[in-house]
Amino acid sequence: MFENTGKKISSILKALSGKGKITEKNVEDAVEEIKIALLDADVNLRVVRRFINSTLESAKGMKVIDSVNPAQQFTKIVLDKITELFESGGSTELKLKDKSQLSVIMMLGLQGNGKTTSAGKLALRLKKEGRRVLLAACDLQRPAAIDQLEIIGSNIDVPVFLDRDEKDVKNLALRSVSYAKKELFDTLIIDTSGRLSIDEALMNELYTLSSAVEADERLLVVDSMLGQIASDVAEGFDKRVSLSGVILTKFDSDTRGGAAMSITAQVHKPIKFVGIGEKMEDLELFYPDRCARSILGMGDIISLVEKAEEKISQDEAEKIANSVSSGNFSISDYLQQLDMMAKMGGMQKMLSMLPGLSGKLSAQQTDAVSKETAKERAIIYSMTKKERENYRIIGPPRRKRIAKGSGTSIADVDRFLRKFEKLKLSMQKVVKNKKLQGAMMKQFGLDANLEDNIMF
Repeated sequence: MFENTGKKISSILKALSGKGKITEKNVEDAVEEIKIALLDADVNLRVVRRFINSTLESAKGMKVIDSVNPAQQFTKIVLDKITELFESGGSTELKLKDKSQLSVIMMLGLQGNGKTTSAGKLALRLKKEGRRVLLAACDLQRPAAIDQLEIIGSNIDVPVFLDRDEKDVKNLALRSVSYAKKELFDTLIIDTSGRLSIDEALMNELYTLSSAVEADERLLVVDSMLGQIASDVAEGFDKRVSLSGVILTKFDSDTRGGAAMSITAQVHKPIKFVGIGEKMEDLELFYPDRCARSILGMGDIISLVEKAEEKISQDEAEKIANSVSSGNFSISDYLQQLDMMAKMGGMQKMLSMLPGLSGKLSAQQTDAVSKETAKERAIIYSMTKKERENYRIIGPPRRKRIAKGSGTSIADVDRFLRKFEKLKLSMQKVVKNKKLQGAMMKQFGLDANLEDNIMF
C-alpha cells in the first residue's frame, strides 16, 4: 500500500539525510517536495496545506537546524505529523455493547464499493472474536444483494435474516432487530441499500433506518482508489447519518493513499478497518502509527509478527527452530517455511512490511521473487522424500530427473541447491553468533538483550 507516495517521501528524506549539514532552506525545500508528493497522491488540498504548515512550524520550533542529527529529527517530525493526520479521525475501535446486549452495525455506502462483501468480512472477524453474529439483508435496491449476502453468510457460517417479499426496508430492519434479540445474538450487521451517487431518497432512508434500529456503529464502506473523492462521499453521508467510522476497501491496491489521508483529516472520521484482498479473512484493523511508518519506508514489523502469530502454529514454529538449532535444517523444512510465508500473504507481502524494504521494491522485483519461489516449489516437489531430507545425495542423474520433472533446467536445480546450502550455513552462523543475532534484532526494532526476542 502507498508504494508510490512512500517512495517519493522516503527518497526526499534520504536526500536530506545525505547532506552533512542542513539549513532552513533545505528543510523548506524538502517540505515543498513532500507537498507535491501528497498532492500527487490525490490528498485534499486543504489537508495538504494544514499538514505542511504544521510540519514547518514544528521543524522550526524544535530548532531542527541546530540539532546534532537534524535529518533524523526532521524525519521524526514528518512521521509524527503523518501519524497525527491519520489519528485526527478519532478512535479506531468499534464501540459495541457487551455480549449481554445486542449491538447494531449499519453498513453504508454507494454501489460498487464493496459494502455487502465488507459486511461478510466484518461478520467473520467478529465471529472469530467470540461474538454471535447475525447478518440482515436490507438492501432492497440491488436485486442481487440479498442473494450475495446469503451466499456469503453460508460460506462463513453466519446466519442471514432476509425476506424477499418485504418491500418496506424500515419494517424489515426492525424485524431483524427483534429476531436477533429473540435468538440471543449479540451483534447484528445490517447491509443497507446503496446508490450510484448520493441522493436525497437514499439519505432519508438511511437516516430513518439509523434512528429506528438505534445503530451503535454506522460504517461507511468506500473504495480507497477514489482518492480525495472518498472524503467528499464521506462528508455527504456524515451530514445526514453521522458516521462513526469508515472501512476502506482495496487498501492493498492503493499506491498513493489520498483517500485515507483525506477522510481522516477532512471529515474527521476514523478509518476502522481496511480491506486488503478478496478473501473473507482479508479485513484488518487500521493502525495510524503503523500506516505512517509504512509510508516513510519504515516497514510494519509489528503487523508482520501479529500475522505470523495468527497464521502459524506454535508447533510449526518450534519444529523449524529446532531443526535450525540442531543443524538438521532440510529442504523439507525450507518447503515448510515457504508454506508459512504463503499463509502470511506470500513473499511480496512480507517484504513490504520489513524495515528498509517497504515501498522500495518495484513491481518487477517482487514479481521476480514470486516467480523464483514458484520455480523452487516445483523443484522441491520433484524430489523424493529422501532427497529433501539429505540434499547431498542429489548427484548429476538425480538433478537431471528433478529438472525434467519440475519443468526447469539442470542449471536451475544447481542454483537452488547452492542457494539452500548457503541459507543453511547462514542460519547456523546466526545460531552460534549472539552478536549477529543482536544486530538482526536491532534491524527489526527489537531489544537485542532480551532472550525471548532471539529467533533461534
